[in-house]
Amino acid sequence: MSLSDHERKLLAEMEAVLDQEDPRLLSTLTGKARTKQSSRALFGLSILIAGLLLLVSGLIAQATIVGVIAFVISLIGVVLIITNIKIKSGTPRLKKAGWGGNLEQRWDRRNNQE
Repeated sequence: MSLSDHERKLLAEMEAVLDQEDPRLLSTLTGKARTKQSSRALFGLSILIAGLLLLVSGLIAQATIVGVIAFVISLIGVVLIITNIKIKSGTPRLKKAGWGGNLEQRWDRRNNQE
């Protein structure tokens, strides 16, 4: 079912207002959003690639100091990638709480198993 001209115009106006009021929400809804974590992970990937290229060039030139520096740069890239990747696991992580929280978690696990 297609939209009428009036409905299209109204939808375009609503989108323009939403873009002015909350551009982050609009970019998230349209799927064009890039989070800080994904940007940092891509930055880490580019550092890793640059470090590996520098490492290969250091090996070709037989310069030990260049190889060591390239290894450190590659290591920094790997650390950036690992720390900024979201891992979605199937099991929820337990909250680290105090003594009372631990008792509550044990109680919940015991009740959920029965």
